[in-house]
Amino acid sequence: MTQRLLADDVTRLPLDHEPLPGDEVEDGSPTAAVRTLDTLGGVEVGVWEMTVGTARDTEVDEVFVVVAGSGTVEFEDGERLRLGPGTVVRLRAGDRTRWLVDEPLRKVWVA
Repeated sequence: MTQRLLADDVTRLPLDHEPLPGDEVEDGSPTAAVRTLDTLGGVEVGVWEMTVGTARDTEVDEVFVVVAGSGTVEFEDGERLRLGPGTVVRLRAGDRTRWLVDEPLRKVWVA
């Protein structure tokens, strides 16, 4: 029998945080955590969280839904998206981003 319940509350799912690499951090001392919940044919589903601060990243193909927290993600082309619970975003492989997190930001992602 397969496990159907992957998380009873993703907003409170325990995550193990680690400091972000120093060359990615622009402000503060943000940490991040990731936990893969399952895979569906080569596609992963998981939870990611970043604490308060500012950091840069290079993205993979992903769709995510913010489930807690707030912040902004900026793209190299100048687009800025305000993030909060319920926001759904599509990232593309190679996107260069800047994450400005005001309140620990947690998302459920599919990549």
